[in-house]
Amino acid sequence: MKDLFDLTGKVALVTGGSRGIGRTIAGAFAEAGADVVIASRKADACVLAAKEISEATGRRALGLGCHVGKWDDCDALISRVYDEFGRCDVLVNNAGMSPKYHDLASITEDYYDKVSSVNLKGPFRLSAAIGTRMAAGEGGSIINVSTIGSTRPGANELVYACAKAGLNALTIGTAEAFGPTVRANAILPGSVMTDISHAWTPEFIEMVSDVPAGRPGQPEDFIGTALWLATAASAFVTGAIIRVDGGAFRQM
Repeated sequence: MKDLFDLTGKVALVTGGSRGIGRTIAGAFAEAGADVVIASRKADACVLAAKEISEATGRRALGLGCHVGKWDDCDALISRVYDEFGRCDVLVNNAGMSPKYHDLASITEDYYDKVSSVNLKGPFRLSAAIGTRMAAGEGGSIINVSTIGSTRPGANELVYACAKAGLNALTIGTAEAFGPTVRANAILPGSVMTDISHAWTPEFIEMVSDVPAGRPGQPEDFIGTALWLATAASAFVTGAIIRVDGGAFRQM
């Protein structure tokens, strides 16, 4: 049974991997035996996270700077991963951004393009290129980190929600495009206490705690789902959109 969750001999690439959910998932994959590549726009933070993971687990970890909203950066990242490791077995598209805006009418084209590029355009490029290589080789798993807001968008994060809804569609489409040896699934977090939550007011924290689980999420709450999706434990799961939100968007 333990072998179902084993990643020994595998290589995992995690974007947005220097902090929050991505950093936690990368560390968990290394604990499960994988070598990991951590990528984000802040190269120094990635290098530091990789060093910490390597020292803690004994696995090889590489930190690389990459702006996933730029396809040239994505292509350079892919080349570096395959040059260094010769393979990529797990791709986690976790990088995301959603700056605040005043109202919908004030959203600029630059804002729209920036948010859409990081949350959807980059994952599309990485999934298309790496998924093709996975399918031509030994297969693999693509895990997209979306949001519950993609299923019930609100006015305050609408561009982000639209892009993440596209990421959900990408998940379903790549499951068909690269199956049966490559699986693609999405995790939809609810409110999570990452570094961004430091700006939350006590009233907002109380509001997002009003879920059946009784609290907001923590990055560690995503380890089980991500490890399950990355390994043979979920061999018959693909094209799935999985809410990990403490029951916030529960359905009958």
